[in-house]
Amino acid sequence: MLPLFAAAQSDKLWLNFKMMQEPYVFYLTSKNPTFDVIKKEILSVVPNFYTAKKMEQASFVVLDNSQNSAIQGDGFMINADEKNVKIEAKTSAGALYGVYEFLRRRKNGETVIKNFVSNPAFQIRILNHWDNPDGSVERGYAGKSIWFQDGKINFRSDIETYARANASIGINATVIDNVNADPQILSSQMLQGVKTVADRLRPYNIKVYLAVNFSSPAALGGLKTSDPLDKDVIDWWTKKVKEIYTLIPNFGGFLVKANSEGLPGPMDFGRTHADGANMLAKALKPYGGIVMWRAFVYNPQGGDRAKQAYDEFMPLDGKFDDNVIIQIKNGPIDFQPREPFAPLFGAMKNTQIMAELQITQEYLGYSDHLCYLATMWKEFLDYPTFHNGKNVKETTLNQKLTAFSGVANTGNMKNWCGYVMAQSNWYAFGRLAWNPDLTSQQIAKEWINLTITTDKDAVKKIENIMFRSREAVVDYMTPLGLHHLMGWSDHWGPEPWCAIPGAREDWMPRYYHKASADGLGFNRSSTGSNAVEQYQEPLKSMFNNPKLCPKEYVLWFHHLPWDYTFDNGNTLWDELVYHYDKGVKEVVSFQDIWATLKGKVSDPIFNEVSEKLKVQLDEAKWWRDGCLLYFQTFSKMDIPFKTDYTFEECKAKLRTKSYVERQKD
Repeated sequence: MLPLFAAAQSDKLWLNFKMMQEPYVFYLTSKNPTFDVIKKEILSVVPNFYTAKKMEQASFVVLDNSQNSAIQGDGFMINADEKNVKIEAKTSAGALYGVYEFLRRRKNGETVIKNFVSNPAFQIRILNHWDNPDGSVERGYAGKSIWFQDGKINFRSDIETYARANASIGINATVIDNVNADPQILSSQMLQGVKTVADRLRPYNIKVYLAVNFSSPAALGGLKTSDPLDKDVIDWWTKKVKEIYTLIPNFGGFLVKANSEGLPGPMDFGRTHADGANMLAKALKPYGGIVMWRAFVYNPQGGDRAKQAYDEFMPLDGKFDDNVIIQIKNGPIDFQPREPFAPLFGAMKNTQIMAELQITQEYLGYSDHLCYLATMWKEFLDYPTFHNGKNVKETTLNQKLTAFSGVANTGNMKNWCGYVMAQSNWYAFGRLAWNPDLTSQQIAKEWINLTITTDKDAVKKIENIMFRSREAVVDYMTPLGLHHLMGWSDHWGPEPWCAIPGAREDWMPRYYHKASADGLGFNRSSTGSNAVEQYQEPLKSMFNNPKLCPKEYVLWFHHLPWDYTFDNGNTLWDELVYHYDKGVKEVVSFQDIWATLKGKVSDPIFNEVSEKLKVQLDEAKWWRDGCLLYFQTFSKMDIPFKTDYTFEECKAKLRTKSYVERQKD
């Protein structure tokens, strides 16, 4: 088993349930591995486990054979008071979820629960791990892989904590390997290791999926081609799928990144994404497996990168098999601090689609910055599309197969996420996958109570910081719709001035910000790339007009002169300076609030967050100063305060060791 990285924070995540002193007599209706987990969870919070021979004799009942029509799928119902508890479901998984819900509510102070029914919104609630067989984690900031080491499966010794944490928030699926997949993941030797993972997670109702390389028939199987319409290729995949299901009967299916960022795909052979996805889907269908086919595609000759996924996939609408679902990043570019929703949501009316969110903070300060992402995800889910359904959430739910995915932020550091506050984003993802109607405030309060403290004053203060944190990060990194200003390759720190000789232009920040003497921003209006055309009315007209466009997206859709005047009287330059400085001031405020919590949270957590906020403040100033000083070379306008860094110091700081490099020491 992998050793755990040393860390001074909680390794129990949010699994800090309250002991029960009531003299309950228990009755569990089933005997299977999932009910063994249920019993184990109950035993962890009761001094004695008394059992009844008949349900009528019990005061605490957990059953998985309910006939209640209000319960759907793996949902559950809870009735509880000070003396009796009844948790009923139609499946063992539902019973497990109900037990976790009861324990969570009890920790949050609820003792009376009447006819509470909860059903999962999305059928598949899945983590995507970008873990590599060599043990590295792409865009990982919490140590090395929890699954792999030196080319083999070698998972964390406390992997049950991972399983419990996921089950407690309703996550029921995981892709254990990187979307930039190594063909060796499908080797017979590796699949034996994947089986051990699946066996450990199965009692918690977590299915294992694999990301696969489309060229596997050639790279692993020795075929001359990986053409999805070639009979030998089809036969290879059919046999490989049979091998997998022989080992792992509840295997979930494949995640595929194809014809994207240099990876192979069906277009290499003159075929379409539908040809490739459907070929795999047919191999999986006899076993109930699915294909999650990513829509993250762009190439340097394709015009505006923000338009390319729509242009490539819309002509294929309705051509995918019914066990294929298209996985779409929340925004049209790539997990930026703020993006408008990707226009494929709602536009693909005859194809099953799912959202891909990023829990790991690739563009949001790694595991050094406090950035609570539930506010971002709620903004995305609740945004109206004016297509099928009222908002993004409903466009992904009004279909036969539903799923919700998030790129994981876990690693082998003892506290799993590299920062106790980063654990909140894993928690929030799971809670929203189960119930996207929860508010970000509700989720934050739950997590704080379970993880940090139940002190009401402290909970209120921490919740306040969390709720404001994402907007603060947007302000000091990419306000007003700016995007892709980060450092080259590792995406650490600001580098809007980046210029790599010979590099792809669509990997350069200048491609996106278009800073010049005449202004700033990417013109995606009808006079520019016309990306606004991909949105439904009235969004198209709103985004197309800078006077109507929401200010938070204005530089996403428009190139505006430096002296452009907003309704509040501020020029573009004034507004830019205000937001960059506001972001920094917010972090100062977070420090001040956190300082009042000494003695109200544990010393290790207090000290950790205090130190991380120091780093965040320094890097917020670096972002503010680097971006403003660079843009000032074009605007020639004054910055009304003394910056903490000079422009040369900003550039020099970027050349110091990045977070990823520091982790290797």
